[in-house]
Amino acid sequence: MADILTSVFRTFMSQTDVNKDVTMDPHSACSALLPGDSSVSSSVLLLGDSSISRSLLLLSAVMAASELGVRVVFFTQTQIQSLPVSLQRCVPSPESLKKIKFSYPRTLGDLLQQVAGLHESQNTSPTPPSLIIVDRLEGFLGGNHSEDQSSAAHLSALLCDTSSFLTHILKQRSPSSAPCRLIASFRSDVDSEHAGGESSATDPILDVLDRYFQMRCTLDRDRSYEAAAAGLKELWNVYLSATGITEDACPKEREDRPAAAPKEWQLSISPDGSMEFKMA
Repeated sequence: MADILTSVFRTFMSQTDVNKDVTMDPHSACSALLPGDSSVSSSVLLLGDSSISRSLLLLSAVMAASELGVRVVFFTQTQIQSLPVSLQRCVPSPESLKKIKFSYPRTLGDLLQQVAGLHESQNTSPTPPSLIIVDRLEGFLGGNHSEDQSSAAHLSALLCDTSSFLTHILKQRSPSSAPCRLIASFRSDVDSEHAGGESSATDPILDVLDRYFQMRCTLDRDRSYEAAAAGLKELWNVYLSATGITEDACPKEREDRPAAAPKEWQLSISPDGSMEFKMA
């Protein structure tokens, strides 16, 4: 999944960085963070501001459908009213948008049922989805904290199992197929992110999610002098870092392995909502 996010960053890269002829392979960003076969690195948890996260999810969905030509399932509680401004300036083809299926579960039970239904739909569907997106997990998890942790584990396990199942189906139909990717956004109640994408306080729900999602993409508002000098533009730091389990390592190996340094980008948002990325 990190390869799609990195492709989004590069597609909407600032002209200054484009002129530098940056040639980083998007797959290398993922493999540098997660050891072993990068094909298993297919789940990412997107943390930060909900509106910006939704825009990134939509950009990822359209990028996957238009550039990779794959089917996407996008789960969200609230109706999608419009595409991000960045996409409105380079409107994707109607055929690309048809590859994206939007589903609107209202409750956790609805979401669990619809995700589980992806297993059954493969008996009749000619092309399984290659990307599963869930917008705002916190909207499905609320109320009792102990129950939330159990629900978070149940939902995460189902999402990862469904991604693995669809990967198996895709490989059966075409051995060269990429894995089914998974990306979900979550805004923590503990809003205390700092440089490097780590949290200075513990969120028990986030701790649970981190056990299942292999990578984090953290959005951290930049409040530095440079950000203040940017004037009307908002500046955000974007960190990609490994978090969850990997299928190629036993628990002892994971404990002994040093953590990889996060990959960092900077996102600037203009007053009209358009986004521009550059490598930090």
